[in-house]
Amino acid sequence: MKDIKTLGELKKAGYKSKSIKDELRDNLIENIKNKVNTFEGIHGYENTVIPELERAILSRHNINLLGLRGQAKTRLARMMVNLLDEYIPVVDGSEINDDPLQPISRFAKELIKEKGDDTPIIWLHRDERFAEKLATPDVTVADIIGDVDPIKAANLKLSYADDRVIHYGMIPRANRCIFVINELPDLQARIQVALFNILQEGDIQIRGFKLRLPLDMQFVFTANPEDYTNRGSIVTPLKDRIGSQILTHYPESVDIARTITSQEAKLDSRQSESVYVPDLAKDLLEQISFEARESEYVDVKSGVSARMSITAFENLLSTAERRALLSGDEKTTIRLSDFIGIIPAITGKVELVYEGEQEGADYVANELLNNAIKTLFPEYFPKVEKLEKQGEETPYDDLISWFFNGDGFELLDEFDDSTYKSKLDEVKPLDKLIADYQPSIDANDVYFEKEFILWGLTQFKKLSKYRFSEGLQFKDPYGSYISGL
Repeated sequence: MKDIKTLGELKKAGYKSKSIKDELRDNLIENIKNKVNTFEGIHGYENTVIPELERAILSRHNINLLGLRGQAKTRLARMMVNLLDEYIPVVDGSEINDDPLQPISRFAKELIKEKGDDTPIIWLHRDERFAEKLATPDVTVADIIGDVDPIKAANLKLSYADDRVIHYGMIPRANRCIFVINELPDLQARIQVALFNILQEGDIQIRGFKLRLPLDMQFVFTANPEDYTNRGSIVTPLKDRIGSQILTHYPESVDIARTITSQEAKLDSRQSESVYVPDLAKDLLEQISFEARESEYVDVKSGVSARMSITAFENLLSTAERRALLSGDEKTTIRLSDFIGIIPAITGKVELVYEGEQEGADYVANELLNNAIKTLFPEYFPKVEKLEKQGEETPYDDLISWFFNGDGFELLDEFDDSTYKSKLDEVKPLDKLIADYQPSIDANDVYFEKEFILWGLTQFKKLSKYRFSEGLQFKDPYGSYISGL
């Protein structure tokens, strides 16, 4: 088909025009029949969002993806391009991608009338059939619909009454394309009103011109539910003209969140080769986001983007990499103390409520880390009961006694790997806990879990932890009181 250069050749080839919504529908049907995943790389939506999106495409609907930030709304819209035909014919020189067999602009109609079957055509690839606009308060009707161009009128010596003086905006220029408007509620109400006729009637109005342009478009809108009450709203008549509204959501499990973070994190190959990340560390990183979405300090309505885990993971590896460079280690393993390095990634990604602002962003970030440790601890080691009978033995008695009889235990940030491991090996009861409750653990994960036990017991008030400039100190929480110090 790409060898066809004129309208006459196109007719001889038997080409039939198809609307963009029919393209999407027909190609989706083929994908479903052939078990092809249209939305490859989207995780956690297999039984929720994607079936609803596919139903909307099959129904030829314009779509509104409604959800909090960081829920892959824009990515879903961009991936719909894969459902378009690879190439479509366009009248050469047309500003609005005129179909040679069904022209709608004055330019294309006059050209075809003049040249007939010799009308030149070009082929437009599907990657060029995607237009996107972020809705901001400064967007005008001229930007998205069009306006009269006085320079064009002067150059062509035309009256303002001639429709050839019109300069088309983004939407007409995206004819036969997928057009995405992100953050729709941020669009001023009068601009939203300008979309009415395009969605319903297929005509546009520019400065008194009423042009019957039956634009062939697939609209996809994205919106945040908080925007309905915060910055703006989607006007009711426009909502009424959007066929399907689909609710997106955050990952429902740590495993899905881990898959997304691993896929999206932008790591230097040297980081991946030199820094080993234990499975527990990956789970802990994702659990922080889950804790943030439930935290009393975080504005839940604003949401906690999946980007927080992604940037935190990048920071985590960079923290370990920097430590290894300073200590001279060629390879290293993530330590729990390295999680201090992800705090800047957390503080920039969460919106705090008043109580959170009072406590401070750093405090909230540390609290989220501590809560994540507390949540995951019982999944790996015996639960620490809040109330224990006097004299009753617990799995942690030997470890707590070790600290009770000692002067404290320090893990410095500057320790190289061998020093770090030998220091943890001094705490002998940790070996027994690992052997009893994590017997099949990967050898590379042992020291991270040893440190995890210490951090976990501090959350249940069995040990105390102090952060100082060089590192961490763990102590028996009551020893100082008993000794009178």
